[in-house]
Amino acid sequence: MRGYAGKYLEINLSNGISKEIRFPDEVLKDYIGGRGLATKILWDRLGAKWEKVDPLGPENILLVMTGPITGYIPGTRVCVTGKSPQSNGVIGSTVAGEFGVELKCAGYDGLIITGKAERPSYIFICDNHVEIKDASPIWGKKGRKTYRYLVNKSKEDIKAIRPNHGEVKEPAILYSGPAGDNKARVAAVISKYAHAAGYGGYGGVMGSKNLKAIAVKGFGPLPEIESTEKVQEMYHDFSKRNFQIERFRRYGTGGGGYETGAAMSSEPIRNWQEEWHDEKSYTGEEFDKHWIKKFWGDFGCPVTCLKLAVLKTGEFKGAVCDNPDYELEAFLGTNLGIFSPEQNIYLSCLIDELGLCGIQGGSALGFAAELYENGILTKKDLDGIDLKWGNVRAFETLAEKIALRQGIGDVLAEGVYRAALKLSKQKGIDLTKYVVHSKGVSIGAHGVRSGKDFLSKNVSYAVSVQGGDHTSASNLPLDDSELSTIFADSSTYCFFTTFAIEDTELFKFYEAITGCKLPAKEWYNTKALKILTLQRTMLLLGGPDAKWRPKIDDDNPPRFWDPLPSGPHKGKKLDRKKFEADRLKYFNAVGWDENGLPTTETLRRLGLENLEEKLEQVRN
Repeated sequence: MRGYAGKYLEINLSNGISKEIRFPDEVLKDYIGGRGLATKILWDRLGAKWEKVDPLGPENILLVMTGPITGYIPGTRVCVTGKSPQSNGVIGSTVAGEFGVELKCAGYDGLIITGKAERPSYIFICDNHVEIKDASPIWGKKGRKTYRYLVNKSKEDIKAIRPNHGEVKEPAILYSGPAGDNKARVAAVISKYAHAAGYGGYGGVMGSKNLKAIAVKGFGPLPEIESTEKVQEMYHDFSKRNFQIERFRRYGTGGGGYETGAAMSSEPIRNWQEEWHDEKSYTGEEFDKHWIKKFWGDFGCPVTCLKLAVLKTGEFKGAVCDNPDYELEAFLGTNLGIFSPEQNIYLSCLIDELGLCGIQGGSALGFAAELYENGILTKKDLDGIDLKWGNVRAFETLAEKIALRQGIGDVLAEGVYRAALKLSKQKGIDLTKYVVHSKGVSIGAHGVRSGKDFLSKNVSYAVSVQGGDHTSASNLPLDDSELSTIFADSSTYCFFTTFAIEDTELFKFYEAITGCKLPAKEWYNTKALKILTLQRTMLLLGGPDAKWRPKIDDDNPPRFWDPLPSGPHKGKKLDRKKFEADRLKYFNAVGWDENGLPTTETLRRLGLENLEEKLEQVRN
């Protein structure tokens, strides 16, 4: 098939052996790449014992995958996945940057990483040169030191391999911070200084494999495509439409730090106790004062939603990060009772340095703060930290404890769901009511109670195969649900560049690259459902430390059933009967029974009959 390099690189960290793997065209047509193909690989290799596989054990497989559209469409990403330490299912977590392009230009469509290295290591790839190198000098180091070390070392290695090439651009690098090295379930996989594949906890998976980083440099071209003329024509048309989305290009998602709370009442405030605020200090214009580079994009991106922020003066002088996107503005700002752009930028920089997921890590900080507010956690429990809302230095100290798994941080590094269960036993009271999660994954910063948020509806998180992932929300109709996200994560591109583009156009773009037709009906009725059903099965099998009960756990967190306490939508809440009716409609639409289990008929239609026996464990 066109658009593919044609081979995947499997690296066994236990014995240092690497080999090339190829998949038949029919498999690629069905599962595309990225999230979809990774899910199949995980099922084929681990499905028979899925519920026994420890996500933080050597049996787990870490996959870094591209798709056929990677590198050709404006805006590129790479999908990082495996068995998730958060949900015990599969979460396709994507991150922006050049990694996917460099990997394809090196001749590989993806990496399949197995086993565990004996010592801290990193993988270095330069075309067909593959090497596992010593990472001891950077193990436990923060982001910038890690990244600079890897850039310098890798450039030396590239020059040794290609001595006549001249000066080389730095390779693309994925790496973990201290949080990943210490196997925190809330650890992200970081790219550059401040990009992250946060959902899923795959930074912790890297740590469990003694894998600090992956550096890749490719000197070859991107793979051949079916119609260069058609792809160029559509590329320029897509870019032109992106240039017209002026507000998003101007502010990125960070423009939502004020609007989502003030207008839509769907922003987490102090661990979701409220969802409304009217703090004018938190507008995009206020963050604008700290931007030093207005339009900054990754490879081929016309949207340029990144905004480089630098604090040049004041208490937090020296902090540098992507100007916080909406999720970080929320979870490291309003969620912690912080409404200062400077303080939010500082915490965002710190979280990136520690290698924590801004959403999952920020959720853990807010959860702890509410327990402290209610006297459930004491200063003694927190090693003297006065964890009051808005206390930036206190949250800074606690974040470092989480990344290093020190004291209370060791509990919070497990993520809010597991932390609540452990602390409930210690304190003798049920603390799960303070946790806003779905299937072990903290919910993204888009509430459902007001009904005004454009991303989330009453069933969005409750039945998503990726739990609290706001980028993979379950909705109806199906062409406006996570089935669309599955295509983006599998073809592997940034869907921020497709806001003005119809799915049917994307399927034509896929055809222009691969030469394979993909009717929308076939995607939504068959192929996407096959991937969705595989993910659903693996999520429900779960294990070994947590399993999800169909229908019981297909629910919103307790807090989302309380009425909103403030703002223009005060008193609004979810309707239980409507929620249950909408949940059943969704189950019917995707071919699941009233308990949310794929029916025998659905499995047969999708060619997934081999799941039937494993699903009996869930039914019983």
